[in-house]
Amino acid sequence: MTGLQLVLIGGGHAHAIVVEQLRKRPLAGVRVTLISDTTHAPYSGMLPGHVAGFYDFETCHIPLEPLCQKAGVEFYCDRAIGLDLENQRVLCEQRPPVAFDWLSIDVGSTPAKTAVVGAAENAIAAKPVPQFLAAWNQFLEQMPQTPQSIGIVGGGAGGVELALNMRGRFQQLGVASQIAIHLFHRSDRLTPQHNRYVSQTLEKLLHQNGIQLHLEAEVKAIAPTQVICQSGLSVECHPVFWVTQASAPDWIQASGLATDERGFIAVNSNLQSLSHPRVFAAGDVATLVDDPRPKAGVFAVRQGKPLGNNLQRALSGQPLQPYSPQKRFLGLIGTGDKRAIASWGPLGCGPYAGLWQWKDFLDRQFMARFRC
Repeated sequence: MTGLQLVLIGGGHAHAIVVEQLRKRPLAGVRVTLISDTTHAPYSGMLPGHVAGFYDFETCHIPLEPLCQKAGVEFYCDRAIGLDLENQRVLCEQRPPVAFDWLSIDVGSTPAKTAVVGAAENAIAAKPVPQFLAAWNQFLEQMPQTPQSIGIVGGGAGGVELALNMRGRFQQLGVASQIAIHLFHRSDRLTPQHNRYVSQTLEKLLHQNGIQLHLEAEVKAIAPTQVICQSGLSVECHPVFWVTQASAPDWIQASGLATDERGFIAVNSNLQSLSHPRVFAAGDVATLVDDPRPKAGVFAVRQGKPLGNNLQRALSGQPLQPYSPQKRFLGLIGTGDKRAIASWGPLGCGPYAGLWQWKDFLDRQFMARFRC
């Protein structure tokens, strides 16, 4: 393994776990580099609670630079913008290309909004998270004294949880009566990836919290202060937050890596690129072609350990081991009031304070492993 270079692009959940593994079990003779455009990686499980004001910034972000230092990993704070796969180099925004022998990519995803007129210019995407949080904090700091309406596009678990936690924050600040929240969803029911109990319970909670729900409202345009739907519905909203189906960074497909129809890196059960075996990928940016799973943080967390093991095996010439994703996953959806709803396949319960306490415990336990 002497003289080999392993490069990790992105500070997502899986890569944070890989770096933590390297701290405990270093790779002798291997230079490892992590490239991330942020020094603090957001943990998706705690972000809604951060929006609600339950967690400060440090509690819900992984400090990448000190984590890398502890593991003997070189940290470059820069944005990857492309790959030169023929010469095995990562192209960066600011620094010279970074050579690799083995590469792993965990850069997450962004909500797809290019097909909607004005969305790219006038809507605030929920991802990348640092840009979203900057816009959210700016809104809180400059909150007008007059009544205002904000919009959220996307009625999956992420959009609904965001709406409820924003409402919770406004209630804490005593301005809930001044700010109307409108949630737009193209389907006739919320959270289609969860069971009916969860969908119906969340719909009731939105109504109870005074959040205006617009079902079967496919958004066709976003004006500077307006959301316009295919049905003719037009609602004054500013700002508008975009929490829709995920999309991959453009440079992934442009690099020549094999992708699925949405531009995510196509990987096998070893989390290895179908077209370039020296490239691995995990988290939202990857699609297991033989066993696709939703773009959810729980899968990125579960992929961290098998990804790290396979990278170590690849570097030492050992056979790789397949990763089998769980068929069902426990969803704990925070409701903005220190309660949560549980979703497990066809089963659901809540909202209960006990479920929030359990979620809080699990999230804090996960984050504790990265405290330096």
